[in-house]
Amino acid sequence: MSFPMVRHRRLRQSAGMRNMVRETVLNVNDLIMPIFVTYGENIKNEISSMPGVYHFSLDRLKEEVDEIASLGIPAVLLFGIPETKDSIGSSAFAEDGIVQEATRLIKSWYPDLLVVADTCLCEFTDHGHCGMVHTYERDGHVCGDVMNDESLELLVKTAVSQAKAGADIIAPSNMMDGFVQAIRAGLDENGFEHIPIMSYSVKYASAFYGPFREAADSAPQFGDRKTYQMDPANAREALREAESDVLEGADMLMVKPSLSYMDIMRTLKDQFDLPLVAYNVSGEYSMVKAAAIQGWIDEKAVVQEMLTSMKRAGADIIITYFAKDVARWIKG
Repeated sequence: MSFPMVRHRRLRQSAGMRNMVRETVLNVNDLIMPIFVTYGENIKNEISSMPGVYHFSLDRLKEEVDEIASLGIPAVLLFGIPETKDSIGSSAFAEDGIVQEATRLIKSWYPDLLVVADTCLCEFTDHGHCGMVHTYERDGHVCGDVMNDESLELLVKTAVSQAKAGADIIAPSNMMDGFVQAIRAGLDENGFEHIPIMSYSVKYASAFYGPFREAADSAPQFGDRKTYQMDPANAREALREAESDVLEGADMLMVKPSLSYMDIMRTLKDQFDLPLVAYNVSGEYSMVKAAAIQGWIDEKAVVQEMLTSMKRAGADIIITYFAKDVARWIKG
């Protein structure tokens, strides 16, 4: 054999060596834990399609937040299931809305825990879409068009109400055109110029959202969301979406889902100098949980590999339902 021989295995020969040269490291500070808050009393109900994830009523919320804070997880993402819904999602921007009340409680318990408020209407509308809808009948079927500009006004009201309640970060997930610009202007006009926007910049019309629809009670009552969420086949369009949000004043960009869109994350990371968020969505979570329950995979190993790969692809922050588990594993 000719000399010199390159021996790559020299840097893999022990755990200590591998740890020392590791390029990508998963850290507790990378994580955001989603929480589903609902109306009622004494409720802690497991979501059937998401083992280990629960609906919490406000009077049971502290036990979940205590655990999250004790693990050193720096942020939570709030989703609310209201008591009543209507065509414009008025509970989304009510002063006593479920997300607003949960935010006040969390900030009173843990002022330093970051509260990220999901800013959308789908959980609060009786039709399940992310904006105002013009409905009509066609061949005996109810149809509807999601109205973009009219929806922006309601989303601004929602964002401002969340900021007033104490939210640290506004995370609009609606995918209406111009939503970042409208929300930035609304926040600034109301004295919240210091509140950053974590934009769901590249949100695909994905089949991986199925369990979330149960968790948030947000399935569309007619049609689908393909007229405003992105086609999974498109990559160049993701750059256009993200560029619009950057120009409109987004402080962080998000790719959702993450596991099947690593190429999109890397493209955005290379193109834009903003923090990049990966959303490890409900379907990705539930698939791993289901396989682990069957004994087909090593859950801890798979989750750590999966989330590390998201960081390797460019994610600075990861929203994941595995956050508490990962924090425990990291702490050892």
